[in-house]
Amino acid sequence: MYIEQIYTNCLAEAAYYIESNGEAAIVDPLRETEPYIEKAKERGAEIKFVFETHFHADFVSGHLDLSKATGAPIVYGPGAKTSFDIIEARDEQVFELGDVKIKVLHTPGHTPESSCFLLIDQAGEPHAIFTGDTLFIGDVGRPDLAQKEGSITAEDMAGTLYDSLRSKIMGLPDVVTVYPAHGAGSACGKNMSKETFSTLGEQRQSNYALSDISREDFVVQLTDGIPPPPAYFAQAASLNKSGYSSLESLYEHSLKGLDPSAFLAASKEDNVLILDTRHQDDYRAAHIPGSLFIGLHGQFAPWAGALIHDLNQPMLIIADEGKEQEVVMRLARVGFSGVNGFLSGGMNSWQQAGLPVVSMPSVSAEEFLALQGEKQTVDVRKPSEFDTSHLPGAINSPLDFLQDGYKAFNASSLYHVHCKSGYRSMVAASLMRSKGILGVVDVKGGFDALKALGAEVVEAQAV
Repeated sequence: MYIEQIYTNCLAEAAYYIESNGEAAIVDPLRETEPYIEKAKERGAEIKFVFETHFHADFVSGHLDLSKATGAPIVYGPGAKTSFDIIEARDEQVFELGDVKIKVLHTPGHTPESSCFLLIDQAGEPHAIFTGDTLFIGDVGRPDLAQKEGSITAEDMAGTLYDSLRSKIMGLPDVVTVYPAHGAGSACGKNMSKETFSTLGEQRQSNYALSDISREDFVVQLTDGIPPPPAYFAQAASLNKSGYSSLESLYEHSLKGLDPSAFLAASKEDNVLILDTRHQDDYRAAHIPGSLFIGLHGQFAPWAGALIHDLNQPMLIIADEGKEQEVVMRLARVGFSGVNGFLSGGMNSWQQAGLPVVSMPSVSAEEFLALQGEKQTVDVRKPSEFDTSHLPGAINSPLDFLQDGYKAFNASSLYHVHCKSGYRSMVAASLMRSKGILGVVDVKGGFDALKALGAEVVEAQAV
């Protein structure tokens, strides 16, 4: 028996390769399927099943492409209804994989169809459980994604999740390894650990959801302070249910190099967004007016999903040469399909053609602290970060919701924008300027640099 966790930091997502006696199963695959196919080929195994723990909302799964390429059926738990062929498994249905077995445990709560997959070893003992978003390390999945016109509330789903944990998971042995679908940084939970796997025994000791807590207290704790889900979640979940174009067809449509004149002409078409994916220092030095910066080196795909609300948004890409396919692939992971080409030769070709560029007004942390008089400071970190420690008088406008939040700012005012270290503030500044808020100055190095220089801060009060 062989198990490998395939973790993708950008999405804080874990897919799994399980193999026994020449037969393999993939749990919660990402959009690009080649890594799973190649791994099975290298190991001399055949992919027999594609297991999906639920309808993912934070990424578009690779289940359709992987099933088409391998012939392996797609397995969901009870209640999963799709527009394509699947095995809708019964609760406690068992699938044989080589010398091991995989049992379906229906665990609704995060979503109605959410299920865990219990791996039973050659000796017939529970060995590991693939929990999807039902149980994370240190947390559980958010319960607010399945609300339907008010008929199902977050509180309803939280109560259902409490029951699922106790009836299906907590009775398993302490030695069972817990393999979740996400780690810290995912928007699918509130307080996930940076660890990406654990044991059930360890989780009994450290995870509040498995503690001796009443159903009522669990519901309150789980539903308190849940931020709104990112804008793209509902669209991505719909794609996972209804189907999507193959990644190969997206590459064919999107990977078209445009020379500067063709790129300029295409950028003038209705509703086209120019997305600049270079490093923030390069964007700071020179970029196309009106372009949106989301750097490929950060949590690129989730930020694109949070800030570009339409997964069909027409886009033109600016990338470091050789990174264009990676941009398209990482956008496709969260469901974007509207890339219509990229700037051939990158920004060098644009500047060599004498076309207009602008720079991003910026100050260092030292320069910011030396400024005299009142400053309107915008902190684009998450509320939890802001509440822990922030500059006196700073406005908290989290980047997650700035696509609408920019409307609170005055186009004729001057704002100094910072985040923790400099990535998010550049995204925020580019977005604000693209919306006509031109008086934006980026604070390089962010809150970390300011605090290191001894800036006055407001600390959270101990309770």
